[in-house]
Amino acid sequence: MKAVRRPPPGMVQEHEFEAQPGLPEALPSTERIVWQGAPDWKRLARRAFHLRKLMVYFAGVLAVRAAFLAADGAPAGEVLRSLAMLAPLALAALGMLAAIAWFSARTTVYTITTRRVVMRIGIVLTLTFNIPLRRIAAADLRADDDGIGDIPLTLADDESIAWVHLWPHCRPLRFARPQPMLRSVPGAADVARRLGEVWAAETGRSATPAPTAADTGATLPAGEPVLAR
Repeated sequence: MKAVRRPPPGMVQEHEFEAQPGLPEALPSTERIVWQGAPDWKRLARRAFHLRKLMVYFAGVLAVRAAFLAADGAPAGEVLRSLAMLAPLALAALGMLAAIAWFSARTTVYTITTRRVVMRIGIVLTLTFNIPLRRIAAADLRADDDGIGDIPLTLADDESIAWVHLWPHCRPLRFARPQPMLRSVPGAADVARRLGEVWAAETGRSATPAPTAADTGATLPAGEPVLAR
């Protein structure tokens, strides 16, 4: 069994106290916040927790159940009673999942400073991932028509954070080299632009500018590069 890799020392902190929202300690005088935000919980529920797909699944299960009962000659009253017994269970499961997505978004704070990207995540146990800009090799942007999108970060080759520590704030299906991700953030193109600017200033390397909503009509292609290796 492959061992779960711990985040590099100093990159993650467990804490109960915050010097300021989203940050476990006060920033030095030479560092400032350029953006701070959180996921849109409805988009997080749909994309990370697949709430819409599960709604379709449960609706299909109920429809199949009703079809089988009707085919066996069950009266309409019996069909309705059977559905009335199953529907609350499905609604309860969907409601619990939506609540988890809401709490996940509510307890998450993403912060971009002039020196780092900070991800404060966790519903019960609060973790803060402190990712220096110099340890970010690349970033991508994927935004929907309404401007809400994801910004996955590719860490330097010698850095790694386990997928289980990041989920759902990581790029899907990237298990070998998990990528931390600012997930379902409103105004993703503007956030990506700010990230590119501070990354270029901190590393001295050029960043590929992220298109703005005005440039693209708020429609961005999947995988639009923000930072080049």
